Amino acid sequence: MFTYHLLLEYDGTNFIGWQSQKNGRSIQDSIEKILSKMLNERVKLHGAGRTDSGVHAIGQSAHFQTKNKLKDKNKFLNSVNFFLGKKLISILNIKKKSNNFHARHSAKRRVYEYIIINRQSALSLEKNKAWLIKKKLNIDLMKKGASYLKTTKDFSTFRASSCGAKSPIKTMEKVQVHKKNEKIKITFISRSFLQQQVRSMVGCLKYLAEGKWSLKQFKLITNLKKRSGCAPPAPACGLYLKKINY
Repeated sequence: MFTYHLLLEYDGTNFIGWQSQKNGRSIQDSIEKILSKMLNERVKLHGAGRTDSGVHAIGQSAHFQTKNKLKDKNKFLNSVNFFLGKKLISILNIKKKSNNFHARHSAKRRVYEYIIINRQSALSLEKNKAWLIKKKLNIDLMKKGASYLKTTKDFSTFRASSCGAKSPIKTMEKVQVHKKNEKIKITFISRSFLQQQVRSMVGCLKYLAEGKWSLKQFKLITNLKKRSGCAPPAPACGLYLKKINY
C-alpha cells in the first residue's frame, strides 16, 4: 500500500461538513468518489480536522492509501482538481508519506482562524465568509478575554452536547485577536479542539466585547464547566481551518 498526504482548501458553505454523513453532501464524500474512480479502487480519505457544516478551510490536511503508486503526481493533482472544480474544493499539494503517517493522529497542532467584520453595512464580497457584527466591539476587552483563554483547563463551557472527545481538558497554545480597519481576526492554536469549541469561545468573546458581560462575568462563566452558561456560538461562516502542523 502507498500513503499520500493531501493539502486542500474549500468553501464549506454548501456542505454538511467534512465528515461523511447520510443526510447530505460532505467534503470527504466528494473527494473520495473522485479518487476511487480515478484509482479504480475504493478509497477512504482521513481528514485532520472534522470541520462542521458551513466551516471553510485554507489548510485542511488529509491522507489516503492506495494499491497504486502514482507515477505522475502533478498530472494526478490536475485531474482531481478538474473534477472538483465546480464543487469549490481544491487540492493544493500531494506528497507520498510513510505508511505510519495519519493526517489526524500525527498532527501536533491545529490552527483555526475566525473572521468578524465589524461595520454597519451588509456584506457583499465576504458574504458567507465572515460574521457581520454591526454593534461596535471593544477590542481591548476582547483581547483581555482572549488572553484568559490561553491556558490548560476544562473547557466544558464551550463543548457541544454531541462532542465525542474523551476529555474536556485542552491546552490553548494561542488565542490572539488582531484588528485591521473593520476586520477582526481571532487565531486559535491547540493540538486538538472540542466540538464547536472555537465558535463557542468566539461567541463569548463577542458578548464581552459588546458589553453584555463584564470581564469578571466572562471569567466566571468560562470556569463554570457548564454548557448552559455559554453564549450562542458564532456562526460557522466565519471559521477557517487555517493550518495543520506535523
